[in-house]
Amino acid sequence: MEISWLQAALLGLFACLSSMPGLGGTSIGNYTLGRPLIGGLVCGIILGDIYSGILVGVAMQVVYIALVTPGGTVSADVRAVSYIGIPLAMIALKSYGLDAGSADGQAMATSFGTMVGTLGTVLFYGTATINLVWQHIGWRAVEKGEFNKLYVVNMGLPWISHILCSFIPTLIMCKMGAPMVELIKNYLPMDGIAMMTLFTVGSLLPCVGIAILLKQIATKAVDFIPFFFGFTLAAALGINLVSATVIAGMFALINYRIKMLTINKPAVNSNVDDDDEEDI
Repeated sequence: MEISWLQAALLGLFACLSSMPGLGGTSIGNYTLGRPLIGGLVCGIILGDIYSGILVGVAMQVVYIALVTPGGTVSADVRAVSYIGIPLAMIALKSYGLDAGSADGQAMATSFGTMVGTLGTVLFYGTATINLVWQHIGWRAVEKGEFNKLYVVNMGLPWISHILCSFIPTLIMCKMGAPMVELIKNYLPMDGIAMMTLFTVGSLLPCVGIAILLKQIATKAVDFIPFFFGFTLAAALGINLVSATVIAGMFALINYRIKMLTINKPAVNSNVDDDDEEDI
């Protein structure tokens, strides 16, 4: 698989849109287009292999399922994971002849995503640093009462930052990804120690994402019961996690209705009128 300049440019454009503040805020940008689950679909459509794109995106999403950016501090850049890591992982899978749905294929995908995600933090902080210039321009506009300029500061000038730190790096890395993957393939054969180590580490990375998620949602021991129930259900019935999610949604609806009935239950009047009592 080789990525054309047009495909690389489209991937760079989505890398910009995935963190643009003007694109509906972070809800549509960072927390939707920037997530590997959505990025895998977008990359699959652009590269003409939706099947591999979605499976690679799912594998990478598990690793970063609970990633947040408190105070602008990030351990990995999911924008780079989605639009650099996923295309490179798809090229590597095709080059090695691995199925994206296999255990080895998902291990390789998560390893590529982690490497690119950590490298992408440089791009993230580079974007944030350049955006400081536009913030100063915005403050000066506020001090002068020129509030109309804030639209340019918020939706126009950040494009410069993202073109420099998102579009161009994504364009170059995706376009030059195929030769790099071929170089890795020649120097790191499948049966070598380096690749076996890569597969082993990659297969353990989803545990990190699940552990981070559990740390945020499990506050007491009983919180683990629904979590383990879903995996037990998937293993016992042979269903996938999508089916288990639908079943979990049904349980959530039942639990919601029970709680609503409890809240809306009319209070029982304990004061009985003596006049209504029957004489014995």
